[in-house]
Amino acid sequence: MTSSLPSAPTGASTPSRRTVVKAAAATAALAAPLATASLAHAAESPAFLHGVASGDPLPDGVLLWTRVTPTPDAVPGSGKGPDTEVRWEIAEDNGFSRVVSRGSITARAASDHTVKADVRGLRQATTYYFRFSVGDASLVHSPVGRTRTTPAHEATAHGVRFGVVSCANWEAGYFSAYRHLADRTELDAVLHLGDYIYEYRSGEYPTADDVVRQHEPRHEIITLADYRVRHGAHKTDPDAQAMHAAHPVVAIWDDHEFADNTWSGGAVNHSASEGPWAQRMAAAKQAYFEWMPVRPSTEGTVHRRIRFGRLADLHLLDLRSFRSQQAGTGSGAVDDPDRTLTGRAQLDWLKAGLASSGAAWKLVGTSVMISPVAFGSLPAHLLAPLAELLGLPKEGLAINTDQWDGYTDDRKELLAHLRDNKIQDTVFLTGDIHMAWANNVPAKAATYPLSPSVATEFVVTSVSSDNIDDMLDVAPHTVSLAAAAAIKAANRHVKWLDMDSHGYGVLDVTAERAQMDYYALSDRTDPKATSSWVRSYRTLSGTQKVERVHEPVR
Repeated sequence: MTSSLPSAPTGASTPSRRTVVKAAAATAALAAPLATASLAHAAESPAFLHGVASGDPLPDGVLLWTRVTPTPDAVPGSGKGPDTEVRWEIAEDNGFSRVVSRGSITARAASDHTVKADVRGLRQATTYYFRFSVGDASLVHSPVGRTRTTPAHEATAHGVRFGVVSCANWEAGYFSAYRHLADRTELDAVLHLGDYIYEYRSGEYPTADDVVRQHEPRHEIITLADYRVRHGAHKTDPDAQAMHAAHPVVAIWDDHEFADNTWSGGAVNHSASEGPWAQRMAAAKQAYFEWMPVRPSTEGTVHRRIRFGRLADLHLLDLRSFRSQQAGTGSGAVDDPDRTLTGRAQLDWLKAGLASSGAAWKLVGTSVMISPVAFGSLPAHLLAPLAELLGLPKEGLAINTDQWDGYTDDRKELLAHLRDNKIQDTVFLTGDIHMAWANNVPAKAATYPLSPSVATEFVVTSVSSDNIDDMLDVAPHTVSLAAAAAIKAANRHVKWLDMDSHGYGVLDVTAERAQMDYYALSDRTDPKATSSWVRSYRTLSGTQKVERVHEPVR
């Protein structure tokens, strides 16, 4: 049930947006010990222990999300707890004196007591505030969230700015990158490029000696209940709660939302003893759509398109549901035209969307790197950890078969489409490999720069997952510098890479350029880690090339 209201004062007084975010983080801090599901029994009921979120903004709407704990035993994955009516309201001010829409939805055990409200009838390019409530005689309110609609499809947008993140391993460190993005009031949205959770048992990745905080559940997640518990634990993180309360999040999945190196029929980290793969994948997807602010209309996949006026189209890819099994290392099967990364339908959808786009910039959210990577001669002590991160054989064969490098026919078809149709200003936005890169994307890497660059790519590093210095247990930016130099020497289209930092990116797009500012965290194991600007690269309109910029946009 929903209703639109011109004005519906609630009489409540709510503090400023910064205070709202801090309040959400404070609520989450109280809930942080609830990372162990059993401790949720200590909470009052009903309660909003997992924060609030919004996502997938449109010119006239946005998706709102929360989870209610109706009774102390109704913890994530338990299947317990009564049906509970959850009311929502969205307003133009954080005091809720100008409510523009409100409604209600029932939280049920069948959806793990998560709820989503797909609100429409809003104004384009407008900031709103939202909250949820339960109860009658004694009303319980959720934390307040802030969200924003996109510009109208044909509107002239002067700029759009995204936070960009990927690869948040709970056991490897804290999610300080989320906190720093929450503090940035100017973002239009946060783009999460996958590995929002990890499936491993506690102490497997990273090893037990390096675990900062333990997973819930402690075992590898396989069942629907397992995935629900793991998602629920992540939603108690105070930095995650702050980010979700501050900005709409646009998310896609990569492999660890399921299992390491997922493909359509299985995964490296799945065995027959763990049951049918189809059953595990269905469970992981169900939990994902329950716990993430992604529209249910895209259930079964996350490929979709979001437009930001005439300035930018954001094409989001699902590179796990339809892909063929990864080729064996050194196998010529990487060039087999019958193998696919995207699936035929999704590749056709992407090509058609790029060709018909009337937007100045075509942004493509891809969970794995599209730029080809070859390797020169590397010392053995550097090749081993690099091989583990990138999926390379320890002998040094130059290919990662989990990335686009392992599905060269799909890549050739897509890049030829860009070249032959003179589609300019395509920017790939990538996560996955726990390093930061700035690349030109050549039509033919072997003859680059004689053959043209047809797109550019910005890769963001991990929020907390291991990278080179972590795996070698050395100081950052020491021994990895030799590996970075060798990669750049063998790949002239790679203009920069940072193999050691953890952090996030901020992408600022105007009609003239798209610029990625890279930020690094001081220490992923410190819950109060600071962040600092590291580098910036931009691509100027019409160039299809990246160039260094010596200061961030802000």
